[in-house]
Amino acid sequence: MPSLIDLRSDTVTQPSPEMRRAMAEAELGDDVFGDDPTVIALEERAAELTGKEAALFVPSGTMGNLVCLMAHVPRGGEIIAGEGSHTIQHEAANHAVVVGASMRTLPGDVEGRMDPDAIRDSFRDPTDAHDPITSLVMLENTHSDSMAQPLPADYVSVVAQVAHEGGVPLHVDGARLFNAVVALGTTASAILADADSASFCLSKGLACPVGSVVVGSRPFIWRARRARKLLGGGMRQVGVLAAPGLIALRDGPSGMIERLADDHANARTLAEGLAGMPGINDLDPERARTNFVLFRVGLEGDLAVRTAFLEALKAEGILMIDYPDRQLQAVTHYGIEAADIQRTIDGVHRALRAAGVAPAQTAVLA
Repeated sequence: MPSLIDLRSDTVTQPSPEMRRAMAEAELGDDVFGDDPTVIALEERAAELTGKEAALFVPSGTMGNLVCLMAHVPRGGEIIAGEGSHTIQHEAANHAVVVGASMRTLPGDVEGRMDPDAIRDSFRDPTDAHDPITSLVMLENTHSDSMAQPLPADYVSVVAQVAHEGGVPLHVDGARLFNAVVALGTTASAILADADSASFCLSKGLACPVGSVVVGSRPFIWRARRARKLLGGGMRQVGVLAAPGLIALRDGPSGMIERLADDHANARTLAEGLAGMPGINDLDPERARTNFVLFRVGLEGDLAVRTAFLEALKAEGILMIDYPDRQLQAVTHYGIEAADIQRTIDGVHRALRAAGVAPAQTAVLA
């Protein structure tokens, strides 16, 4: 049987053989006491790459964002963020349940950018007892809902200026920060130069089995560390999980950052292959700038059609998933090769016909 091609997310990556060896051989301590040398090395490397004073290793991206909100936002505060951002849509309303904060959401343009003037106009009047107190501005980079567009440093800096003029910090949910870095040909420290904090995932495109990292000033990281403890995220001999992160964050071809360009190239090839097919709609290959491909099947992208298509695709040994706004998601990542992309394109042709989305006579690509 041919191997399964899993394009549901870049969270399905498997650690490299070198990562597995590093896990087995990691030098360990007790991270709650602050003496796990492998975790310390990972946090120092993350701070170096992002240009921040300090860093904190956390179990997940959701916890990474949450400890940042807890460190920045007082109970009853309000966060300004984009509609559809991950923290609002996919983190179980933890901003409300745990932080006790409200969200004021703003639309983004096709590039995933909120209008800086709209951000400025969304600040509450702190002298009005009826209003929540604006406490944080938040960006997502890359911006998932816009087909993972990378937000450039100059835009992040403009938003940071607006936030700081209003007396609040800027947090960047950089789950796929290094995809933005590679796509823009820049550095993480440049993108985050004016941000007060950021989080990034090790367990997505960087192919580690577990974990994210939060970065910021030393006082901020101390508050985030306390928040991590409150949430039950204090870990002991966790260098076994930090060790793959050190490999992922290495410079050059021996690390995982540089190779993200391969994922981006594969996503563009996939988008170009799908875009012209009868039954595939709302897909502009030029927008495949990182590792996401979002599209609709059928004229309306209705649920029955999506379900039939996904089942037919699964029968081809290819996995994709539903995405908001009646879209489907395919994400390229470590372990997906160029040959898998061609097989996916051919499989989509057949799945469209099997689902009744495309005419039966549609030819399969050679």
